[in-house]
Amino acid sequence: MASRFFGEFMGTMILILMGNGVVANVLLKRSKAEGAGWLAITAGWAFAVMTGVFTAIACGSPDAHLNPAVTLGLAVKTGDFSLLAPFVVAQMLGAMAGAVLVWLNFLPHWAVTPDTDAKFACFGTAPAIDSRGPNLFSEALGAFVLILVVSAIGSKATGTVPPGLGPYLVGMLVWAIGLSLGGTTGYAINPARDLGPRIMHAVLPIATKGATNWSYAPVPVIGPLVGGAVAGLLSRVVGL
Repeated sequence: MASRFFGEFMGTMILILMGNGVVANVLLKRSKAEGAGWLAITAGWAFAVMTGVFTAIACGSPDAHLNPAVTLGLAVKTGDFSLLAPFVVAQMLGAMAGAVLVWLNFLPHWAVTPDTDAKFACFGTAPAIDSRGPNLFSEALGAFVLILVVSAIGSKATGTVPPGLGPYLVGMLVWAIGLSLGGTTGYAINPARDLGPRIMHAVLPIATKGATNWSYAPVPVIGPLVGGAVAGLLSRVVGL
């Protein structure tokens, strides 16, 4: 369990470092990637997932969930909840560590970026239109697609995935979710990905930071957990 815990921690840390890193690269002033746009962000997050999964596997977690919604969904699918608590703790700690590394990497850029919303976006998600019902549905739907398709990729019906190919396929899936569904809420689809960095935004001495928007924080936690649980149940029923 210690090795699995370490793998989930390291994989999630890399996920957040690379994923929130691309957001910071695009949004912070005087970055060489400033203004690169949504396609760069969605591609960066796809590669972040890929690198995070490879890291988790190499560091001892062959499961490489990196996401409490994935852990919950697969627990519902299998009926085995023994990994839920330790994995969620590891994922949260890894997400917080990754957020600290993003802050350090872009340290001179916070002070020269006047837009507090842009700075917050390098840590947590926010909706394009603040409407909590639709926002919750978007987060649940994104996580539902993530867990359902991950289960489909690993199912007997689709054949055996060659060793080493899985992380690339999951990365492509996250890219597809971002491109197709992510513009509404920023597709957290991962409670640790949003809550861990959001906590660090609140506590780190970020130059001229704005509000952490705690009123929205339950949405990217509850939505993905609901979507993940429903996808896990559906996967169990249809035998994925």
